[in-house]
Amino acid sequence: MPPSDIAATVDVPVLAEVVRSGLVEGRHRGSLVILAADGTVELALGDVTGPFYPRSSSKPMQAVAVLRAGVELADERLAIAAASHAGEPFHQELVRALLAEHGLTEDALRCPPDGPEHSRVAMNCSGKHTAMLAACVTRGWPVASYTDPDHPLQRLVTETVEATTGEPVAHTAVDGCGAPLLAFSLTGLARAFRAFVLAAPGTRERRVADAMRAHPEYVAGTGRLDTLVMRGLPGALSKMGAEGVHALALPDGRAVALKIEDGAARARGPVLAAALRRLGVDASAVPAEPIHGGGAEVGEVRAAF
Repeated sequence: MPPSDIAATVDVPVLAEVVRSGLVEGRHRGSLVILAADGTVELALGDVTGPFYPRSSSKPMQAVAVLRAGVELADERLAIAAASHAGEPFHQELVRALLAEHGLTEDALRCPPDGPEHSRVAMNCSGKHTAMLAACVTRGWPVASYTDPDHPLQRLVTETVEATTGEPVAHTAVDGCGAPLLAFSLTGLARAFRAFVLAAPGTRERRVADAMRAHPEYVAGTGRLDTLVMRGLPGALSKMGAEGVHALALPDGRAVALKIEDGAARARGPVLAAALRRLGVDASAVPAEPIHGGGAEVGEVRAAF
């Protein structure tokens, strides 16, 4: 079924409410799946089996594909390969260093320019794109066409996603950064994150997970949600995606994946925090989403399940 038809056929519940001065003034619908430590579905709300776009929550799998291509990355370099970074100076410096190490310049990047500098290096996906380019250089694959869905690297990404999620890719689109965007289910996304944290030490999946958890500032940025969660919940693997997507796995294999239907970023944190509390986990690392009026806090975005 084409992704455009999903909302018309599935009842998508309210996951979050916007409360101002004690009155609910808005609601955000969405879908959520929680996996128990043994991988069984503990809670499913909305559509957790139909295809959707995971956006940047796919980046850990894309980073695994880069490792499969033979690129040697570790520590901060591997973390930024899976990043949606804030374009802070230390992010841009590392991306430029990675490009130079593989004989490349910023001109090779196919992601659009962004940030105050209006540069491709500042764009939040530049680490992923640089890692993909490094894979092409390493394997002798064409560089200019690395974002083509039929490129050898992108075929390897598809193989990796299907192996990690345990399901076939249902649809291929173009992500905001210009790279291929692969559709699969929320349950598949949760399964993938679970597989990353439970993978044996030294495997590609575990190497990506360990790098992200050790260097969350390179995955996100100063004060950003993924950074705060991975710093505040030791062993947790967390990655947001555009349009209200988030995936998280705890070190024992419990996992959460969510999609806010209207893409509202403000609903993502409260829903994630409620899912963690349902698992009996301290969610204080997830910042609240206050509602302001007249310069004062007068309400909040809160979970509705």
